[in-house]
Amino acid sequence: MLKKKKVQSQTIPKRIKNEDKPEEKNSLSLHRHAFRGLISLFLFLAIFAAYEQVRNNGFINFDDDVYITNNLDVQAGLTLKSVCWAFTTTGAANWHPLTWISHMLDYELYGLKPGGHHMTNLLIHIVNSLLLFLVLNRMTGALWKSGFVAALFALHPLNVESVAWLAERKNLLCTLFLMLTMWTYVRYVERPRLGRYLLVILSFALGLLSKPMLVTMPFALLLLDYWPLNRFQSGYSNGPDHLHPSNPRKSKAPQSSPFKLILEKVPFFALSIGSSFLTILAAQKSGTIGSLELYPLEVRIANILTSYAKYIWKMIWPHRLAVLYPYPTTVPAGEVIGALLLLICISILVIRVARSRPYLVLGWFWYLGTLVPVIGLVQAGVQSMADRYNYIPLIGLFIMITGGVSDILGRWRYRKIVLAVSISLLLSILMIVTRIQVSHWKSSITLFEHSLKVTSDNSRIHNNLGMTLVQQGKIQEAIAHYTEALRIDPYFAIAHYNIGVALTEQGNIQEAIAHYNEALKINPNYAVAHNKLGMILVRQGKNQEAFLHFTEALRIKPGHAEIYINIGGSLVAQGKIEEAIAYYHEALRIKPDHFGARYNLGNALASQGKIHEAIIHFMKCLQIKPDLADAHFSLGKAYLIIGDRRSALEEYQTLKKINPDLADILSREMTLVEKKR
Repeated sequence: MLKKKKVQSQTIPKRIKNEDKPEEKNSLSLHRHAFRGLISLFLFLAIFAAYEQVRNNGFINFDDDVYITNNLDVQAGLTLKSVCWAFTTTGAANWHPLTWISHMLDYELYGLKPGGHHMTNLLIHIVNSLLLFLVLNRMTGALWKSGFVAALFALHPLNVESVAWLAERKNLLCTLFLMLTMWTYVRYVERPRLGRYLLVILSFALGLLSKPMLVTMPFALLLLDYWPLNRFQSGYSNGPDHLHPSNPRKSKAPQSSPFKLILEKVPFFALSIGSSFLTILAAQKSGTIGSLELYPLEVRIANILTSYAKYIWKMIWPHRLAVLYPYPTTVPAGEVIGALLLLICISILVIRVARSRPYLVLGWFWYLGTLVPVIGLVQAGVQSMADRYNYIPLIGLFIMITGGVSDILGRWRYRKIVLAVSISLLLSILMIVTRIQVSHWKSSITLFEHSLKVTSDNSRIHNNLGMTLVQQGKIQEAIAHYTEALRIDPYFAIAHYNIGVALTEQGNIQEAIAHYNEALKINPNYAVAHNKLGMILVRQGKNQEAFLHFTEALRIKPGHAEIYINIGGSLVAQGKIEEAIAYYHEALRIKPDHFGARYNLGNALASQGKIHEAIIHFMKCLQIKPDLADAHFSLGKAYLIIGDRRSALEEYQTLKKINPDLADILSREMTLVEKKR
């Protein structure tokens, strides 16, 4: 694809060759600019037509909570504190500060209205597609072929996951900076200058700050050096001397030795190594890296080989796409051998025709190389493969297809007609399938139900669908999905915990406790399960047992305000008020605006007779949460104790509006005080 035609200079008279007519050059330039504009407009309109319904989609109960809906740091908006958090956190098993900052900016603009967040994703995808077209066109001068590659990238259904899933903002952002890296790199190659070189490094660094997917980019730049930039002294030589035939400056593309080109990439390799190190640390801290015991090396290698082949098939036939493909326990030997033979045969063919078809080298090794960070050698997560992993690698396959079709048709008489009809039909089909795929992402329910239809034994999706149903109050339906998840994977600790939560909602406490204990048996360091079990034990009056679970949760997850509050509650129930007060103070040190800690501390102080201190904390609690009826009631009682009947009456009047039952109780308390006097 994108192969430049060699200029047959010997057939052109020297006088004519050296005397360009300005009006002809200007006319050619205007035509190229006009066609670039038309292709760009088509890409914009086609993408919008395929994706416009995404603005009506909601948040998904699958990582969107981690990145947006339950993330208080993101919801703090763009502040110095939140930006510092973005650069220091390893949340979501990644170190990607620019991704966090982009979500913060969206929250500043749209709050928790999902339509705005989705439109940002769509806008970035549009920009990525346009930049891909412009970069390829600048590198090769092949206008229509560059446009077709960009159209395939823009409209292919495999890319829907990256656009329609808000948690995959990182994928879109890192690709944006990938495109900028290529653009600035081409500019640097056209006219090498230190400033331009630094811009390339900056663009690449910003990409790594968005997602570490770009760690193989130094190798990708070397592929571009081979073709179409033609910088290797012994590399591809079938092409014009100029980097961009249509560029009026006609800048030379200087050739260098392989060693010099590799040396030029040293800063990029250094950044990649640093990003890889930080990513592994983040994944280890979050516990998302699968062990060799859980994912044996032979199964990983088999899954890698078959995934490379499956991605190619899904590119050709984008059918039965799911948000999560379960990891296989075994892979049939026939599939592994077939995939290995396919990869070897394509690689041999590409190498054999490298000099005459260099675009195949770029496309094939771009595909193989850019998939390496997510192919599963280091297994992060429970998926065997993922559609979103193809967002960048597919560009290589699209380049191969475009160039291959062009070469096959050659100078056939009906070439242009066949291409026009075929391309129109293909892009129309892609748009329709993409629209259908976008519709599956409308809500958590539609997405998970579709995924369960197109996959089998998908315990994670059963679990996530159950969580979504619980949020909708459909407890019994949720339990059915949790039960199915546990049938598929009896050692799924999260499903045990979730079914425990659902059973607690139904009042089946003993069954719930059994599932919490099972979750802790599978994962003794499951802090949330320890905390939840402790809360149930407090309700049963088993405060000493609850205390043990709370302290274990605190050991696993230190610095969590909620756990300190729960420990305080268990100590109060045991009559250890002074110790409880210390835990409440620690919770407020961690989170000064926690109304629950303020309220509980006020009650503890009141029980010690420290009424004036208690009143201060009740009032601070109500500043944070003015409609908290219990705090108004406790404050009213505190006022009665110190003899401030007028203030107590004000709390009574407030309670009449928000909780008449508590207002009646406070009224009786006021009457008793009056009688005693």
